Amino acid sequence: MADDHDVIGSASEFIKERLYFATLRTRPKSTAHTHYFSTDDELVYENFYADFGPLNLANLYRYCCKVNKKLKSFSLAKKRIVHYTSFDARKRANAAFLIASYAIIYLKKTPEEAYKPLVAGSNPPFLPFRDASFGPCSYNLTLLDCLHGLSKALSNGFFNFETFDVDEYEHYEKVENGDFNWIVPGKFLAFCGPHPKSKIENGYPLHAPEAYFPYFRKHKVAAIVRLNKKIYDARRFKDAGFDHYDLFFVDGSVPTDVIVRQFLELAENSDGAVAVHCKAGLGRTGTLIGCYIMKHYKFTAAEAIAWCRICRPGSIIGPQQNFLEEKQAWLWMQGDLYRAKHKADFKERQRERHHSVSNLLSSVDDMRIHDAIENDNRFSSYDNIYDPPITRSSDVETQGDKLNQLKLLRKHPRSATTGTVSV
Repeated sequence: MADDHDVIGSASEFIKERLYFATLRTRPKSTAHTHYFSTDDELVYENFYADFGPLNLANLYRYCCKVNKKLKSFSLAKKRIVHYTSFDARKRANAAFLIASYAIIYLKKTPEEAYKPLVAGSNPPFLPFRDASFGPCSYNLTLLDCLHGLSKALSNGFFNFETFDVDEYEHYEKVENGDFNWIVPGKFLAFCGPHPKSKIENGYPLHAPEAYFPYFRKHKVAAIVRLNKKIYDARRFKDAGFDHYDLFFVDGSVPTDVIVRQFLELAENSDGAVAVHCKAGLGRTGTLIGCYIMKHYKFTAAEAIAWCRICRPGSIIGPQQNFLEEKQAWLWMQGDLYRAKHKADFKERQRERHHSVSNLLSSVDDMRIHDAIENDNRFSSYDNIYDPPITRSSDVETQGDKLNQLKLLRKHPRSATTGTVSV
């Protein structure tokens, strides 16, 4: 095996004389001057089909804790620390995602700065990530795309590892505990579609709408958007005080422009967070949430896809990826128009403050009344658009059904060195 000098000479340096990344053919042994570690068999992506990454937020958090602990360790204070991976293309791509993401979050590197050491010299290229569809891959999501998506999410406050609750994340992503993830905290929760009754069917846990009420209320979820065929009665959410909208489109397909506009508008006018589901809460759900992120935060399609998958692996599938690429320019334009309009509205409100108190009060009262009426009219028709009758869960198996079944089989491995989940 090559000695320390050979390894360091060919490794990617992230902190001078301290933190490195290397691809090695054999397992190295730590020495007096160098500490080696690998996460290839510890932080593992749980795939649906041929998808293999990127690793989710919990794995990234655990990795960052591990690296920070090693860097602060008294026994490793004078050693170079080398994160090594194998030549397995999938494991290598995920390992590179981890250390480059660490560089962005903790070393304050740009995506390009974090990526550059990984591709310097004679290092082979990284295998692009692929979606969770069954069949050939039609869209390559690159490592750099994922780093850009993570960086943009960080800059917009979508996550903060100082306050991140990894146990909660891993608890609620499990099928038996609701199978949901926040994509934009406080704004969008993606979850698996509810059923008429909470029960176990063919080994698969099904949850009734009422099972979600306590969590939704605690986290200020105001509206639920259903994208799949009716399985449960929407009145169960409505009677509990939640808004509920139906914007149906076929499993595995892409939404019409009308559906995209309606989704964006209802999300923009919601008084709280919006919980979105289809059958599995992956394809259709991720696609529409991705549209919102692109419009309001100017994510590229690839960045939106990457971030959705980092939060909720398996999100956005097949032609839905290409759809977001095609809609990118239009969504950015819509975002610019939206911000310009709201900036103009803000300036108009500023001018109104110079009017007399009586005029100001009457104008505010009128604005509130008209806004409430307009919102009622705008959304009252949504429930009946694309609104097929309630279907039985025993109907023809869809892509969403298959993804749900695969998710149930996941093992959810935990790291003995970075903590366990308390459920």
